[in-house]
Amino acid sequence: MSSNKNALIRYKTLDKCLKNKYKQYTLEDLIDECSEALFEFEGKESFVSKRTVQLDLQNMRSEKFGYEAPIEVYERKYYRYSDPDYSIHNISVNESDLKAMNNAVQILKQFKDFSMFKEMNGVIQKLEDSIHATNQKSIIHLDKNEQLKGLEHIDVLYEGILNKKVLNILYKSFTAKESSNFVVHPQLLKEFNNRWFLICLHKGKMYNLALDRMEDIGFEEKIQFVDKDLDGDEYFKDIVGVTVSETMNPRNVVFFVDISNSPYVKTKPLHSSQEIVSETNEGTIFKICVQLNFELERLLLGFGESLIVHKPRKLRLRMEEKFKGGSLNYENLIISDDEQ
Repeated sequence: MSSNKNALIRYKTLDKCLKNKYKQYTLEDLIDECSEALFEFEGKESFVSKRTVQLDLQNMRSEKFGYEAPIEVYERKYYRYSDPDYSIHNISVNESDLKAMNNAVQILKQFKDFSMFKEMNGVIQKLEDSIHATNQKSIIHLDKNEQLKGLEHIDVLYEGILNKKVLNILYKSFTAKESSNFVVHPQLLKEFNNRWFLICLHKGKMYNLALDRMEDIGFEEKIQFVDKDLDGDEYFKDIVGVTVSETMNPRNVVFFVDISNSPYVKTKPLHSSQEIVSETNEGTIFKICVQLNFELERLLLGFGESLIVHKPRKLRLRMEEKFKGGSLNYENLIISDDEQ
């Protein structure tokens, strides 16, 4: 058990003793109570030292954890709270705090039907009850879609990552004719553009598997888990989207955005590396340093005629090819009279 967990158990135990009006506790009694509490949680003999309990009492008295507990020693022997109504679990909040907490509750309520947050429903209700939250409509509205296919898999995937379990996923990509089994070592869950992906190790290589293409998931208990110890911020730092190449170096992507759309790109950068190269009355030239992937292409194409890629040449030619193909689609489009 972690030292932080041990400390929380001790604080909770000391709080229970110090607010007990019907029993007197010496320091030795408090040590015994803490040792017994840890034994109940760990299932093994656990002795708490005198020094540890003294430090715990000191921490509870201080502002370190926000308790400032009114602990007193009376008759030079016994410990208790000087305020009989005090408990470290009592939360002292002002009206401003209540408003802030109420706003937070309104945001949390937007996730109540989301699979990963179903267990939070009771917690959210308790928060509403404890802060007397109003039934006001949420001022902040988050973009979400609980009906997305594949969300039902998040819980088991999350469990696999958390408990380091190998998964056997029946998966059918958009291009495959039949489903295939992927034995994977799950590392991260990633949301991009309102879709969820599992970042996983499969046959020694990293893959991203879309949750909406997963048909069934099971555990492979006999296979040893390989933990890549991925840091999401570090792993995705050189890309837009979810597709990371282990061999490709990031490239400088230079692109022009016309004057009407430049403010949008300035205020919502396409990537954290974005810089302004130059500005004119016609628009702005930007630069980002990223790997070239499918998601980047889709993002740039979304700006239509208002964006022109200058560098690298390979990406510029890809964009040109896409726009020419789109133009041909419209030129060859035949609309029947009833569709006009």
